[in-house]
Amino acid sequence: MTATRPEGPGRSWLLRLVLTFSFAQGAVSMARPAVSYRALALGADERAIGVITAVYALLPLLVAVPLGRRTDHGRCAPLLVVGVALISGGCTLSGLAASLPVMAAWSGVMGLGHLCFVIGAQSIVARRSAPEDRDRNFGHFTIGASLGQLIGPVAAGLVISEHDGRMAPTSATALLVSGAVAAVSYASLWRLEQRTCAVPPDAADRTAGPPVPVRAILRTRGVPAGIFMSLAVLSATDILTAYLPVIGEDRAIAPTTIGLLLSLRAAATIACRLVMTPMIRWLGRTALMAGSCALAGVLCGGLVLPVPVWALAAMLLALGFCLGVGQPLSMTTVVQAAPDRARSTALALRLTGNRLGQVAAPAGAGLLAGVAGTAAPFALLGVLLLASGAMAARTGSRRGGRTSPSAGGVSSPPADEAGAGRAGKGAGGPQACPERP
Repeated sequence: MTATRPEGPGRSWLLRLVLTFSFAQGAVSMARPAVSYRALALGADERAIGVITAVYALLPLLVAVPLGRRTDHGRCAPLLVVGVALISGGCTLSGLAASLPVMAAWSGVMGLGHLCFVIGAQSIVARRSAPEDRDRNFGHFTIGASLGQLIGPVAAGLVISEHDGRMAPTSATALLVSGAVAAVSYASLWRLEQRTCAVPPDAADRTAGPPVPVRAILRTRGVPAGIFMSLAVLSATDILTAYLPVIGEDRAIAPTTIGLLLSLRAAATIACRLVMTPMIRWLGRTALMAGSCALAGVLCGGLVLPVPVWALAAMLLALGFCLGVGQPLSMTTVVQAAPDRARSTALALRLTGNRLGQVAAPAGAGLLAGVAGTAAPFALLGVLLLASGAMAARTGSRRGGRTSPSAGGVSSPPADEAGAGRAGKGAGGPQACPERP
């Protein structure tokens, strides 16, 4: 395999990748509530909605690791092309579906497309970023997801109407529109992947050899912490979106106000990712990861207190800012900890953890809420985030050098040391390469 060097000057590729991700994520964020409304119009009950939602998250679990393996030894850009096609096709055909089993199938196709796109896009960021730039570039990359999550549900709400039995046609229209939005991503997919550049044989040897076993990747210092942090943060976002309306109903807060509060949370997440680099310089990666997770855990517990709306808004702003740290830094942690020839596989394992969290966390929250009331899901989130912060602090405090993965376990330098120490040396140093046409 020919190794590649990370790209130094010029980041137009990153801006185009953020735009592409914004459209793809916006399409998915618009389609997912529209799928639920469309299913309700076709006669689905709560159990059927749960099954359709689970198919979106569970189907991609079967192919995440094989896709990561394939990306480790090949190009990333084809996954983006396939992912956008599957997202667009899944959205459009969901809008045309006339039965619940067909809806579930196309929901799974949409989820598979989203997985393909994210694995390919994250792998491009990892390959084209110098080690010292990965935190910043992953932070900017995830702004695309935040923009899509901010705009998509609002757009779905504007299109879908329940008045006069119009939910069936308007939800179908929303799905068709989301398919078109996903297709717009193709406009900025060009030249996202750099050409392969020759590197010295000793650097190429580090990426050659048989695939690293999944067990060895999961035992690599830093990988479990990155996966668990990503799972905890994503679970917090999902459960917050699902259960904040329940709190609003209990406290007689209008749905429009709840929507505004959720938008404030998303806006704070975007703001956090814009200032990621200075925060890392000021606090250090380990302290930032551990502290943001711990503070987010405390804030999740505080949401159940009977506070006025302005105080709830302040807590959600702070919570959104804290949650903005977890996703990009968990990507960097996993990439820098994983063996060189298994980075895409490690990112795929991180996404597998995300999908498991999207299935298990809402189910667990629902069971707890049924037994202990609305406060229970937020207590669960607090425990998850505090545990994630403790794991990040423990992993960052341990020291050790990178060793060969052939023995089954792979150690790597902690996240704070994995940047500047390798920048500009061998395969890790930045060097501009011609872009792939």
